[in-house]
Amino acid sequence: MPENSNINIKVDTNYIHEQSEPDEHRYVFAYTITISNEGNKSAKLLSRHWVITDSNGKVQEVRGDGVVGEQPKLKPGEQFSYSSGAIIETPVGAMQGKYNMQADNGNSFDAPIAPFTLAVPGILH
Repeated sequence: MPENSNINIKVDTNYIHEQSEPDEHRYVFAYTITISNEGNKSAKLLSRHWVITDSNGKVQEVRGDGVVGEQPKLKPGEQFSYSSGAIIETPVGAMQGKYNMQADNGNSFDAPIAPFTLAVPGILH
């Protein structure tokens, strides 16, 4: 079984009304990610790559080492959660990406993050 199938990624999103300024085309969203290692080998998160797209088709790419300044190592059965945010110019957008992980044996692999929606509450039916 490929190593990446053992990494489960769950996403929760929230619209941050207090920091958003719709008149200025500024919509702020927070997201909480929970990464679970469901395999039988430890895996360390080395880097992230996000693709953030607003409903105008504007794309932002974010790459960097680790997440929130950390490179968590997850033993089998462990999980790591963190919160971050994104700012887009429209009330609806989407994010997707991947984490580059490294297994104990030194092999690197990508754990995909399925697309998820950023949306102001009540805007989508």
